[in-house]
Amino acid sequence: MVTSGAFLSRMCRTERFVVSGFFCKVDDKHVPLYRVVWISDVPHFCGREDCLFEGCYEIRLEQSESVWGSREDRDKMLAVLEQWQGGIPPEEDREWEG
Repeated sequence: MVTSGAFLSRMCRTERFVVSGFFCKVDDKHVPLYRVVWISDVPHFCGREDCLFEGCYEIRLEQSESVWGSREDRDKMLAVLEQWQGGIPPEEDREWEG
């Protein structure tokens, strides 16, 4: 995803995640959860002076697209995806562990 500098600075610092069914709202876009391929564990660092994504976390989507956000954004997306996929049940509900 092509992102302007002004959009990125706003994007990395604000609250933008809202869950609605199979979508998660990131800034002004409704991202389908099933499009998320992977989520970066460390912030982006390439060392280039003109890099607009320095310090932001990448949420990689299908078709080589990405959404960039803060650590809080990354953590929320991980939580939303885990909730959407059913997550790990509480210990008292784990019948398979005997």
